[in-house]
Amino acid sequence: MDAPLPPLVPGTLYLVATPIGNLEDITLRALRVLRQCDVIAAEDTRHSARLLAHFEISKPLLSCFQFNETRRGRDIIERLRRGEKIALITDAGSPGISDPGERLVQAVLAAGLRVEPVPGPSALVAALTAGGLPAAEFHFVGFLPHKSGRRRNKLESLKSIQGTLVFYESPFRVEKFLAELNDLFPDRQVVLARELTKKFEEFLRGKPAELLEIAKKRPLKGEFVVLLSGAQ
Repeated sequence: MDAPLPPLVPGTLYLVATPIGNLEDITLRALRVLRQCDVIAAEDTRHSARLLAHFEISKPLLSCFQFNETRRGRDIIERLRRGEKIALITDAGSPGISDPGERLVQAVLAAGLRVEPVPGPSALVAALTAGGLPAAEFHFVGFLPHKSGRRRNKLESLKSIQGTLVFYESPFRVEKFLAELNDLFPDRQVVLARELTKKFEEFLRGKPAELLEIAKKRPLKGEFVVLLSGAQ
């Protein structure tokens, strides 16, 4: 326990998980990497600047989001080749899980450079462990397409999967999503995990029709993880 911590490795991209709501969930290792790296690539530099200020961390920030990830990746690879230590963070959770990072990691690895995960908070894991549905086998879907036809086709393709299905959904579409589940999976169990790790964290459990009635009676706010029991 008293051994000195290893220094960061030059030329490494560190994937640093950040809190999904509760700032106490950041890890000691994440804070050390953010303090010792040369530069931080962030999904939203304004959002991340507030997070870093809370922990009294001052580092140069690079924007790295969905629409500039490929272009920014070239700059990051050149920096890594010069021996810089770069941390990648997103607005919440682990980079690459329904957030920017996947294409950057692939490009860095293809360039023969080093990637190191710094694990931590994850909405996916938080919902699965407390949701009450089987977690031994699960299928992560993430966000469904926005267009109705493509959404339905995707849901139809998932009907035979036996593991718990895990979705991310916004408050603007959660009622529509419950209606879709009621149409296609009326007898399945559903868990709505809302505002995870925050003050108003809530788990709602039941069949789609039961949860749809709740959604019609009161607005459901916040970001959602939706769990759906698998095929029997």
